[in-house]
Amino acid sequence: MTDTEPPLAPDDLSARLMEVFALVGPLYRRVQRKVEQNAPAEGLSVGVRAVLDLLREHGPMTVPQMGRAQALSRQFVQRMVNDAAARRLVETVPNPAHQRSPLIRPTEAGEAAITAVIARERALLRQVGGDLTDAEITACVRVLGRMLELFDDVDVN
Repeated sequence: MTDTEPPLAPDDLSARLMEVFALVGPLYRRVQRKVEQNAPAEGLSVGVRAVLDLLREHGPMTVPQMGRAQALSRQFVQRMVNDAAARRLVETVPNPAHQRSPLIRPTEAGEAAITAVIARERALLRQVGGDLTDAEITACVRVLGRMLELFDDVDVN
């Protein structure tokens, strides 16, 4: 929003945000399919990729922490962690803060796999055409973040 542009009225805002929802769902599903099409070299599903990316970004985490961070059920995250562990992409280590909830951390193979996937995804995203500016991307992230905040109270378990 610029200084010369007033905020939208609630009805207009809701209509415009519905346009965003209409794009986000199909975009998310297409990205999921593309990730899984391109991931056979690393053997990563979208779920395992998400676990590895969270660990890359935040360091060792518990399964409940990962679930909260991604708005996914603990059970789903546990299945993805089990998948990743079976492929020796992650390992559990003791959690000094909570003995019954170990920390999950990537192995060297897990770090190599997520690094390769991220590099491939970034190469793909470089192909986004147009004249997008940093300010436009910042605004998009701000809007999506506000929309996500609206649903912070949704229980995913």
